Amino acid sequence: MDYKLVIRTAVLAGELMLLSGAETYRVEDTMNRILQTAGTQTAEALVFRTGILATIDDPDIEPVTMMHRVKASGTNLNRIMQVNAISRKYCAGEMTLLEAYEGLGSIQKKKYKIWHYNLATVIIPAGFAPLFGGQMPEMLLSALAGALLALIITAAKKWKVNGLISDVVSSFVVVMAVFLLGIKMTGVNIDVVIISAIMPLVPGVAITNAVRDIVQGDYMSGNARVLEAFLTAAGIAIGAGAGMWLARLLIGGGMAG
Repeated sequence: MDYKLVIRTAVLAGELMLLSGAETYRVEDTMNRILQTAGTQTAEALVFRTGILATIDDPDIEPVTMMHRVKASGTNLNRIMQVNAISRKYCAGEMTLLEAYEGLGSIQKKKYKIWHYNLATVIIPAGFAPLFGGQMPEMLLSALAGALLALIITAAKKWKVNGLISDVVSSFVVVMAVFLLGIKMTGVNIDVVIISAIMPLVPGVAITNAVRDIVQGDYMSGNARVLEAFLTAAGIAIGAGAGMWLARLLIGGGMAG
């Protein structure tokens, strides 16, 4: 048994799941199942919000420990499903250790194209508008706001802007643009458009995972996710509030002139 490859496989699976927004307890469970296939006396994984620690030990072998830092995070439920599928097949003996490791490596290389993200960012606000009571004008303006939001997010990723700053700037620019455009259009509910436009930024999955981690007893990771979600929400609120304030100031100044 190649113990180093076992631990590399487990850590890679854990990294992919954490990057994709999986709960901490789910990541630990998947890693532990992979580690236990080594048949050693000790096979444990410890997962935090930003890091992974795994170890294998037995009286007959030298202990093997691996620690890995996980910096970025996002949401990709399809990737989580693929990692779970490979883990189940490997643990059931339906694939070899090397096949499992290579399969996880291929998942790591697969990424959605930028235009996929951008298209989703345009569709999401337009889809939320009817849920908040909007009609076709609100849907069209929300889609336009989503296009602007996609442009800002793409630029922020290209320039590696901090996530909190990106949320503040994105909500500020989008809300101000929606307010300035919507005020000139008759029959458009600006509130509906603003709420719909910022929905792609709302940390809904992060909040859900935080609660699930806390319920499972992973208080450190759960509290970290709660703090992350709170900062994201605060950044969106600050940006949106500042955007509305500046837009009203510009409109007031224009009317006064």
